[in-house]
Amino acid sequence: MVDVLPYGSWPSPLSAADVSAASPRFEGARFVGDEVWWGETVPAEGGRTAVRRRMPDGTTADVLPAPWSARSRVHEYGGGAWTASADGVLYFVDRADQRVYALRPGGDPAPLTPADGDVRYGGLTWQRGTLLAVCEDHRAPGVPRRAIVAVPVDGGAVSELAGGSDFVAHPALSPDGTHLAWIAWDHPDMAWDRSRLMVGRIAGGVVTSPRALSSGTTSALQPQWLDDDRLVYADDPSGRWNLWCRSISTDAAPVPLAPADADTGGPLWVLGERWFAVLADDRVVAVRTHGDDELVLIGPDDAVTPLPVPTTAGVSIDDVAGSRMLLTGGGTDRPAGLWLVDVDRPLDAQPLVGGVPAWDTAWLPRPRAVTFSGPHGPVHAYDYPPTNPQVVAPDGELPPYVVFVHGGPTSHVAAAASGKIAYLTSRGIGVLDVNYAGSSGYGRAYRDRLRGQWGVADVDDVAAAAAGLAGEGRADAARLAIAGGSAGGWTVLSALVGTDVFAAGISRYGVGDARTLAEDTHDFEARYLDGLIGPLPGAEELYLQRSPLRRPDGFRVPVLLLQGADDEVVPPSQSEAIRDALAARGIPHAYVLYEGEGHGFRRAETVVHALESELAFLGQVFGFDTPGVPPVPLSPAP
Repeated sequence: MVDVLPYGSWPSPLSAADVSAASPRFEGARFVGDEVWWGETVPAEGGRTAVRRRMPDGTTADVLPAPWSARSRVHEYGGGAWTASADGVLYFVDRADQRVYALRPGGDPAPLTPADGDVRYGGLTWQRGTLLAVCEDHRAPGVPRRAIVAVPVDGGAVSELAGGSDFVAHPALSPDGTHLAWIAWDHPDMAWDRSRLMVGRIAGGVVTSPRALSSGTTSALQPQWLDDDRLVYADDPSGRWNLWCRSISTDAAPVPLAPADADTGGPLWVLGERWFAVLADDRVVAVRTHGDDELVLIGPDDAVTPLPVPTTAGVSIDDVAGSRMLLTGGGTDRPAGLWLVDVDRPLDAQPLVGGVPAWDTAWLPRPRAVTFSGPHGPVHAYDYPPTNPQVVAPDGELPPYVVFVHGGPTSHVAAAASGKIAYLTSRGIGVLDVNYAGSSGYGRAYRDRLRGQWGVADVDDVAAAAAGLAGEGRADAARLAIAGGSAGGWTVLSALVGTDVFAAGISRYGVGDARTLAEDTHDFEARYLDGLIGPLPGAEELYLQRSPLRRPDGFRVPVLLLQGADDEVVPPSQSEAIRDALAARGIPHAYVLYEGEGHGFRRAETVVHALESELAFLGQVFGFDTPGVPPVPLSPAP
């Protein structure tokens, strides 16, 4: 029997605690001998990052025990916080002190780097018997210093191999150990604007005569060696990140490798991300993104074979061994997981961790790829309609919708099973997940649509997508909310003060004042706004005009503000200033500050409380019951 209930009040078996427990966040994976090791955040343990192992018999255990946590703070976003050698030694960056440690079988973690102030490490890789890392040194006043370093594993001092630029990433040691390749870029560019493929000979423990192999006007990524002379890397001179091959010993132009109208690459927010891998027989397996992700195998003569794997969203190639590879990612009918795939038998892909729906798929919405017309061009999005096998809405009622705005703003969303989305859709609340101007996954031109237009093009796009969905008769135009975090929170707040499309907003650690952000943010993003708005001081007036906090009269609808107390990217002062502006205008609002949380929520209790608070807020604003979820105190009451 199917019940008839108003949208938003549908009973659902998906609790916020279930969503938190069923949403693993992976931090890399490696083949270690006959085992598979992976990093995974554990919300129930304060959000620590554990390193775990899966033995050949299928049993699992922790390699890195509590309370140790493998997490880097290089660039504040970290990445590459652990790696391992073939003989089972774990090398990791400890969250607490940012030093590199070694954990040998049967032993305790032992530090490899000294306790000498604010020096951070990340992007760890074990290559040909050498432990490489990106070192970020904050000890001197002013701008941090970064370099590719070798960390001794048997005693001795950390040695700097290559530096000379504001930022470095993706070190790759040649098979004979004589050359190092890496990626470099400088302020005011971000890595996805302009970066250089660098190479140099190693002599006396340092890189000598470093030189750029790419133009410096494009965005090179992830060099990998085919042999001692040839490199494969990603670059976007065509406007799409494609693969290229070139020799380091000649001046011959790079040769494209199976070019496509799709991206093999993405914004380098996190160290150690990998979009392709070279197999032992020189075949290349690569992720190609245009909206969704596709995995392909590139063989001799650029022959391309699609690999029918279940992962189509957020796919990363973490490691390869022979014809096997470790993938992380999710799909339209399954959540994120760690997968073991043999490229010669892709249909036998095996989920090792996650990757299996925690609930009957009847409760999961089927995403619909949609494109709407906006003032700056097409706007790509995914529509997740209300889905509940036991309930329908009364005839003639249209559902409330939440427009999701990702962060970055260069991030990207694809069609994927999501516990958070299903938590809403199973209760009768639709979700529209938008890849607005500036998003990756659609080429450089789509990313560049946001250059100088942050607070304009992104706002126009989310408003056009929401209005377009309502115009199709799929959403209630009077019950449209907008939600996002960080840069997505900026777009939320900007849309609330700049449009009349949305009836409520949810901002998680959102940017409210661009001028303050430019002054207060960390070095990695210190010049990011040069491209998004304009360089200071010349663009001062634009910063003031665009910032939601400078337009408080535009706030007219209820707002929920969620913030981490330890956030160093967007500090609490930003959300608190928005709170004060809402209070001064008498706009119903709530402000929740989570102690111990930074930029992004990791603790189970935070994830649960935030999700329940968002649902309760929507119910209060849009007038439906939320059984089992306490109300959020709004001041003043709506």
